[in-house]
Amino acid sequence: MLSACDNSGGGSSSGAAGGDHQLDNSVKGATEATKAANKKIADSLPFNDKSDFEDAKRGLIERPETLTIKNANGDVIWDLEEYKTYIADDKPAPDTVNPSLWRNAQLCMEYGLFEVVPDKIYQVRGYDLSNITFIRGNTGWLVYDTLISPETAKAALDLVNAKLGPRPIVAVLHSHSHVDHYGGVRGIINQADVDSGKVKVIAPANFVEDAVSENVIAGNAMGRRAVYMYGALLPRNAEGGVNGGLGMTVSTGLPTLVLPTDTVTASGQKMTIDGVDMEFQFTPGTEAPTEMNTYFPQFRAMWMAENTTNTMHNLLTLRGAQVRDALVWAKFLNDTINVYGPNVDVKFQSHHWPMWGHDKIIDYWQRQRDMYKYIHDQSVRLMNNGLIGSEIAEEIAMPPELNNYWPDRGYYGTLKHNSRAVYQRYMGWYDGNPADLDDLPPEPAGKKYVDYMGGADAILEKAKKDFDNGEYRWTAMVLKHVVFADPNNTDAKNLLADSFEQMGYQAESGPWRSVYLQGAFELRNGVPSAGGTDVASPDTISAMPPEMMFDYLGVRLNGPKAAGKNIKLNVTFDDLKKDYTLHVANGVLNYEPGKIPDADASLTLTKDTMNQIQMGNLKLTDGIDQKKVTLDGNRQSVEDFVGLLDTFPFWFNIVTP
Repeated sequence: MLSACDNSGGGSSSGAAGGDHQLDNSVKGATEATKAANKKIADSLPFNDKSDFEDAKRGLIERPETLTIKNANGDVIWDLEEYKTYIADDKPAPDTVNPSLWRNAQLCMEYGLFEVVPDKIYQVRGYDLSNITFIRGNTGWLVYDTLISPETAKAALDLVNAKLGPRPIVAVLHSHSHVDHYGGVRGIINQADVDSGKVKVIAPANFVEDAVSENVIAGNAMGRRAVYMYGALLPRNAEGGVNGGLGMTVSTGLPTLVLPTDTVTASGQKMTIDGVDMEFQFTPGTEAPTEMNTYFPQFRAMWMAENTTNTMHNLLTLRGAQVRDALVWAKFLNDTINVYGPNVDVKFQSHHWPMWGHDKIIDYWQRQRDMYKYIHDQSVRLMNNGLIGSEIAEEIAMPPELNNYWPDRGYYGTLKHNSRAVYQRYMGWYDGNPADLDDLPPEPAGKKYVDYMGGADAILEKAKKDFDNGEYRWTAMVLKHVVFADPNNTDAKNLLADSFEQMGYQAESGPWRSVYLQGAFELRNGVPSAGGTDVASPDTISAMPPEMMFDYLGVRLNGPKAAGKNIKLNVTFDDLKKDYTLHVANGVLNYEPGKIPDADASLTLTKDTMNQIQMGNLKLTDGIDQKKVTLDGNRQSVEDFVGLLDTFPFWFNIVTP
């Protein structure tokens, strides 16, 4: 996840481009075209339906007057106050914010401690991107999903204990492997209590493997793109960050991880902890590679994890991930309806607000199920009619019974990019047109486009007219080529930024708004140098088995530099009593268990020492010098191996070459 750092680059909300458009680099207001687009949304959706607001406010027990959470060093890692200055129930949507997204932000600002089931189930909402849930057992709390940061999780626990009376935590349950559902765990429990058996940690099968894989193997690229997805560097105002779709934004503490003591592997698996009966619905391949819902028969309540929220979710996140299977997702929701639906009166989950009433919940589940089924089936239908991903995204439209249903609106995922994800899942990146099989990358293509179009000045003159006509999608497509042809063309960057900005103001999806506005920010201010968080936290690194760590070393190996090299290393983890052989040949790194007699060198170290090397706290060669790593053999081969490993730059360019 990414940090949301304060930035003073906010601008005025007044003024429209019109014929007097100036190519300056300041934040602009909404143009007349954007105002018209947002008014069309306001006129087309049932804004008089206030049932969500009733549900979001229901059961409020306590709400601190202010909510700013700091870490031990005094750094702010969660601040709802920066949103409260401009978002409120009684404030209409500004011209610079899609009114539907504004409504979602108003709902997500309902923060505090809430009662979901009397005397039994409570939630703290608005303390992070996700919710943290407390279930009262006979003697203590069962806690579901522990937010991103230890500091936000602790603040939520402190609120619960202050209002409901202090109770020990007897179990922590993680619904799935995304960091906003486990990262805060060490803020509310300690390892000693887990080791002694006082606290159980329960998660679905492959939880650790999935958490590590997403946050380390491709974590650097995902982390950089997540700056865009969450608008990490945007000011918190009506021209900047407004809402993340699933919640307001992400907290910025260092995520932690505690290894599970118990694992859920199948639907129908049951547990009773501290007098609380639970039946799990195991849902692999839905919102996460492995995920689980939980039914509480004593309370007729169903915890939906993140398999249903009050928005359309992502089939493919904009930060990057593996494509999720909409058909499998719909199937599991159908199972939820059939198996648990007859005995449910309360539905709650790890984002947004709960829902009460059997018939209302069944209708909700059916429409969420049918939303994912419709996206899948219609995308495949259009695909089989010969349309490519971009054409499908332009053609597909939800039927009114789904389109006008608030929980199916695209505040996080969108119909456009989800339909393209379905196409990608079945057909891959190639659209079948030979012209796109070996197309030029953006920089050389940009130079040719600009040359063909008569030069940058001619393009800018035409683009200004198209911008004034509200054709922002087109001006963005065209101006991208000018910027990649000449990243020093300030006028092109500023007009492209203005185009992104208006598209952001019109976006209903929180991530789409953030992506566009973060792109505009970087075009105007340059690539940042601070504000991102390394998702490969110490707990995540520590949880990596040696095999996964070697997989990551293989990703870091610079293939061209490794060509012609032949390096064999034995590696022994003396604390784990495990031996491995690493072999660099043919430009790749392979590994296997055991030792070989003809290795160039043998290294002996602890897993913790390897963790410190992986985190960049210790160089391997320094570890040898400090006797933390025992070397037997040719030291030069070890230094050669280290020299072949890339260190990834976090702040790589996105909107400029």
